[in-house]
Amino acid sequence: MKRRTFLHRIGSILAVLGVTEAEWLTLGNRYYQALAQPSPRKLALLIGINQYPKTPDLSGCLTDVELQKELLIHRFGFQGSDILTLTEEEASREFIEAAFLDHLGKQAKPGDLVVFHFSGYGSRVKLETSLDPMQNALVAANVSKNSQDDKIVNYILEETLLLLLRSLPTDRVTAVLDTSFYAPSTVLGLKIRTLEESLGKLAAEELDFLKKLKTQNLPSTPIVLAATSEPKQPAREGLFSGFSAGLFTYALTQYLWEFTPATTIQVALSHVENSLSKLGSKQQPTLLSNQKNPDVTSLLPDGIIGAQGAVSAIEEDGKTVHLWLAGLPPQVLLYYGVNSRFTLETTEQLILRSRTGLTAKAQIYKIEGANSLKVGQLVQEAVRVLPRNINLTIALDTGLERIERVDATSAFAGFSHVSTVVAGEKPADYLFAKQQEIPSHYGLFSIGGELITNTTGEVGEAVKLTVQKLAPKLSTLLAAKLWRLTENQGSSRLPIKATLEIINEISPRLVMQRQTARTFKTETSIKKSVQTRLIASLPPIVPIGSRMQYRVENQSDRSVYLILLGLNNNHTAIAFYSWDPQEPNTADTKPLLQQVVIASGETITLPQTNAASEWVISGLASECEQQLIFSTAPFSATLAALNTTKYSTAEEQPIGPLLNPLDVAQALLQDLHNASTLKTEMNGTAADSYILDVNNWASFSFSFQVV
Repeated sequence: MKRRTFLHRIGSILAVLGVTEAEWLTLGNRYYQALAQPSPRKLALLIGINQYPKTPDLSGCLTDVELQKELLIHRFGFQGSDILTLTEEEASREFIEAAFLDHLGKQAKPGDLVVFHFSGYGSRVKLETSLDPMQNALVAANVSKNSQDDKIVNYILEETLLLLLRSLPTDRVTAVLDTSFYAPSTVLGLKIRTLEESLGKLAAEELDFLKKLKTQNLPSTPIVLAATSEPKQPAREGLFSGFSAGLFTYALTQYLWEFTPATTIQVALSHVENSLSKLGSKQQPTLLSNQKNPDVTSLLPDGIIGAQGAVSAIEEDGKTVHLWLAGLPPQVLLYYGVNSRFTLETTEQLILRSRTGLTAKAQIYKIEGANSLKVGQLVQEAVRVLPRNINLTIALDTGLERIERVDATSAFAGFSHVSTVVAGEKPADYLFAKQQEIPSHYGLFSIGGELITNTTGEVGEAVKLTVQKLAPKLSTLLAAKLWRLTENQGSSRLPIKATLEIINEISPRLVMQRQTARTFKTETSIKKSVQTRLIASLPPIVPIGSRMQYRVENQSDRSVYLILLGLNNNHTAIAFYSWDPQEPNTADTKPLLQQVVIASGETITLPQTNAASEWVISGLASECEQQLIFSTAPFSATLAALNTTKYSTAEEQPIGPLLNPLDVAQALLQDLHNASTLKTEMNGTAADSYILDVNNWASFSFSFQVV
C-alpha cells in the first residue's frame, strides 16, 4: 500500500479519535510499515505501558509484550511483521484505537487468528451518560486529555474494547488483559496494576467513538482472558530472576509454551492459577465470555510438542546459540544452573553456559549436524541442574522502620537456610511485614500480601522473638519450595497420567487431570465428555467429607515409583504413607513404609479403594497443594527419611502430617539425582548440584480448595 493511500484511508479514523495527521506521523516509519503489510492470516496488537505521567511506574508491562511476541512467533507461527506493538508514549488512547481499527479491523478476514494484549494500569472512571456512574477503563499512556488538566481523562472504556473485539470479522479472536480496575484500600507486597477511581470526566472523543461502535454489526464472540475474576482483586506483577513481568502474562505464556493438547479454557486457567499460587498471588484469572465451554482453538500452537524455549540467535562460530527460555516454570528459572541441557528438533544437545533473565547462551554438545541449526528452532529440556544450597528468601517490607529491618535481618541470619532482601529489590519467596490492622503486630506474608496461617506475633512483641518463633514454619516452606522445583509436566519424557477424583456410588467424579506431553502420542485429544466434567469451578472445589483418590496410569515401558508430598493452607506439610501390610501393627513395633511402584502399562488408585485405607477430606476449610513425583528408580533415601519419624498405629492414615519435611525434600532431590544416568558423565557438576534427567522423572502439581 502506498503511503499516501494509507494516510488517506486512516484519515477518517483519526478524525473520529481526535488525532491530527502530524501526531500520527510521530509514530515513525516502523509503525507505518507494520500497518501497511498485506492482509495476513495471523495478526496481533500488543500494548504495554510502564511509565505514566504523575503516576508511580510499573515494571513488567514491556516484558509482558516481549513474552507475548516471542510466544506468538515461535509457538503460534506469527510473522514478526504482523505483530504490532505499542509501548510507553506510543500507547495513547488515540493511537491504540486507531491501530486496532486499521491493523486488526481492516486486515482481518473470516477465519483469521487475531490476538490483542494489554498490560498497564486499569481504573474506574465517571460516566454521566450511563446508569452505572463508574465503569472499568484501561489507562492509556496519555492519562489526561491535556497534560495540564486532570479534569478530562483519556481512558479507553472496557466496553469500548469489548465492542472493538466483537466487531472483527473472524471468530478466532483472543484478548489478554493483564490489568485490574478496583484499587484496594491497602497494598502489601507486589506492585498492583490499578489506579484509584478517577474524579475527572471521560474524554468526549471516547464517548463519541463508543456511540459509533454501538451502531455497528458485531459478528464475533471473542475469548477474553482477564487477570482477575473478582472485581476487587488486583492484578499484580512480580520480580523474577533479572526481570519483572505481570504474574498472569508470565504464567499464561509459560503454560502455552509447554502444553499443547486440545482442552477447554477452564482447564488452561486451572494450570495458570496453580502457577499464580506458587508465585505468591491469590489472583484467579477468568474468562469474560458467554460461551459455556469454549475451546482454546485460538490458543493452540502450530506444533504438537511443547517446548521450554527457542533459539533466538546463532553466533558466527556456529557453535554458540542464544536461547529464549520463557517455557521454564517461573519457580525453576531462578535456580536453573549452568550445564543444564536442552535438545533440539534435530536431536543435537545444547549445554547452558550462562543466563540473564529469560535469555541464555548455550553451546552445541554434539557437533554433528550443527549446520542444520536455525533461529526459531524449539528447544526442550533434557537435563535440569539445580544447586544443592538453596535458601528460603524473605523480603523485608519497606514499611518497617530501619531498626525493625536491622533486627529482622539479624534474627533471620540465625537460620542456616534463610536469607533476606529488601522488598522490591530482588526476587523473594515470602514477605516479613507489619500487619495493617491496629494494634499491629509482625507476621509472615506471601509475596502477594496474604498472611500465612499461624505466623503472627503478639501485639507489642519484639521483631526478633516473632522471627524466632517462625523456625518450624520456615523449614516447612523451604521444603515445599524444594519439591516445587521438581515440577516438569511439560518436559518429562515419561508418559504418565494422573487424575484427582471424588469417589461416589455411581462413578468417580474428575476434579482435575495432569499428564505429560508424551501421553498424547497415543491420544488425539482429551475427549469432549471428559473436558466438560473436569473442572466445574476455578479453583477446583472439594467438599468436606469427600472420599478422594488419585488414579495414576503408567504408559511408559518401565516401572515407576511414586511419592506424594504437599501443604495444607501453606501451614502443615503432608505426605502419602504406604504402610507395609506385612509388618505387624502392635503398640511395641514401629510401622514401616513400602515403595509405591506402578508397573509398565498399569493403572493404580492411590490410596487403594478399601475401607482400611480411605482418604477422606475432613476438618476445616483449607487450600491444598499436592505434588506427585514419579521416578524410574526407587525413592530409597526419601522412604528412609519418612521412616525416621516415629508414628503410632493410630496415625496410620494414607495421607497425614509430615513431621520432618525438609529432610524428606532433600532426600527426594537426592533420589531423583541418583536416578539420572548422566550423573557420572557430569561428575564435575554433581559435586554441588542435583542433576535431574527428564527421561527418569515426572512431577505434577495439584491444587484445590476444601469447603
